[in-house]
Amino acid sequence: MTEAIRVLITDDHEVVREGLRMILETEAGFVVVGTATDGVEAVAQTAALQPDVVLMDLRMPRMDGIEAIERISSAHPDVAVVILTTYDEDALMLRGLRAGARGFLHKDTPRTMLFETLRAAARGEVLLTPDMLARVMAQGSGSGEAGAGSDVLTGRELEVLKGVASGERNKEIAFRLGITERTVKAHLTNVYNKLGVDSRAAAIAEAMRRNLLPS
Repeated sequence: MTEAIRVLITDDHEVVREGLRMILETEAGFVVVGTATDGVEAVAQTAALQPDVVLMDLRMPRMDGIEAIERISSAHPDVAVVILTTYDEDALMLRGLRAGARGFLHKDTPRTMLFETLRAAARGEVLLTPDMLARVMAQGSGSGEAGAGSDVLTGRELEVLKGVASGERNKEIAFRLGITERTVKAHLTNVYNKLGVDSRAAAIAEAMRRNLLPS
């Protein structure tokens, strides 16, 4: 992306909002277009400011992050939402991914990971650290019928899905499997349709719920 990534920061704690603003404003390629203190403001600010990425807290007054993610994803599917999470919010985080968020970050994440995750989200990709992926898997394990849907996804679709869960880009999945990027995209479309999702993060979350991915 050649233009600066436009970011909206949503959190009910001022110190978090201002801390993230200061970090992002020191890095070339990012511009903070606004902040919101709850889900109601986040939805309104997204409509008014059209950011590329919304950083979204989950526990907020008036409207929580889950409902805000659902509304933003429905009304503005091109806007990427990245969840801001703490270590006691894994169940909520999984719900947020299913609601349409493209990724998630711990509030104490290193700034380099913050930048990389926001850039990936703006590109429509998902960037998961091993720690974050382990937490998603822990929440998904046992929460759904074991193997439910494994008879729906083909072997190649599962291989593509595993690549997505490992943080691989389409071209990396294509190279590893010996297929074209166009074929990877076609497999992903099939995966989305079969799992009833519309993003890479939601596909990972739903696959975790159905125990389709190995830990």
